[in-house]
Amino acid sequence: MKLKKADILKALEKISAPGEGQNLVESGSVTNVQVFGDEVEVDVTIKNPSLQAKKKTEVEILKIIHREVYEKAKIKVNLKVDAPAKPKVNQIKGKPIPGIQNIIAVASGKGGVGKSTVTANLAVTLAKMGFKVGLLDTDIYGPSMPIMFDVAAEKPLSINVDGKAKMKPIENYGVKLLSIGFFTQPNQAVIWRGPMAAKALNQMIFDAHWGELDFLLLDLPPGTGDIHLSIMQSLPVTGAVVVSTPQEIALADARKGVAMFQQEAINVPVLGIVENMAYFTPAELPDNKYHIFGKNGAKNLSEDLNVPFLGEIPLVQSIREAGDVGRPAALQTATPTEEAFEELTKNVVQELVRRNTDLPPTEAIKITTMAGCSAVKKK
Repeated sequence: MKLKKADILKALEKISAPGEGQNLVESGSVTNVQVFGDEVEVDVTIKNPSLQAKKKTEVEILKIIHREVYEKAKIKVNLKVDAPAKPKVNQIKGKPIPGIQNIIAVASGKGGVGKSTVTANLAVTLAKMGFKVGLLDTDIYGPSMPIMFDVAAEKPLSINVDGKAKMKPIENYGVKLLSIGFFTQPNQAVIWRGPMAAKALNQMIFDAHWGELDFLLLDLPPGTGDIHLSIMQSLPVTGAVVVSTPQEIALADARKGVAMFQQEAINVPVLGIVENMAYFTPAELPDNKYHIFGKNGAKNLSEDLNVPFLGEIPLVQSIREAGDVGRPAALQTATPTEEAFEELTKNVVQELVRRNTDLPPTEAIKITTMAGCSAVKKK
């Protein structure tokens, strides 16, 4: 007997797709029917992965075709399962910190470009503008903020907050500060593997009483490694600032720093690029500019990557001296250095406002495999 495809489909309409409330044909579960004389081949895809659902569907197809179309038909059922992927259970989600409005990560692709100096001066300039500012020194292996804020000898106190013991950040120049440098001796090297460093960071983030902050600045270590991933895994970072010098070698690494934040799995908005040590002007020749490390390198890179250029900071001896003695150069009044950092800070705030207006809150990331990470919406 020669069978007809239309008769087969009509019969299959009498079978319900498991768990879908529609028949096999309406739900699209029947993907193909082929007829060769008295032979029938049916391709079916269901979403219920259970063995019972698969066996029941196959048996019902055989019965309905034999009963409704031809009892001696030779039937082959090709059954596939297209079940939605189960959510990963071993996921580490970022926890928002109550009271902190914006978290800005300051990063660089390589060391020696003045990232910590820029972060310190950005923090004190924000404080001068009237904002409530915190600064977390996340460079576990080379903390420098205690020296830059003249608080290297200080130790954070333990205070009771809602029945829990919390660290009270050290405060100077209107900036609340925490660093691993407060917990080690000046001649003591921190020799920790990644998990230990990440645990210490989490303690300084979540076991601290930061209070109400408009900005929490994160001074990231150089590069694009484990600490960076741990930070963005722990916190929903609002935006990132990348610091570079105009030198080609530094720009190559700054490009990688921007790329890290722009990865689909991380997706932290890059607020812009800062060009540090942009030029040198001798005190005796205030109108002269000497571009020791190159000219407009970071500015050109920002245009190439289509990210904002936040400003340039000159190579000035007083900036280095101010950092060494623990009084950031931005605190100097009526100087070109103060103007440079004020311009930079205004641009950062402007880009942050634009980012918060145009984009949804940043998602913290979660680790889904040993090889990578993905995004998870902030709770």
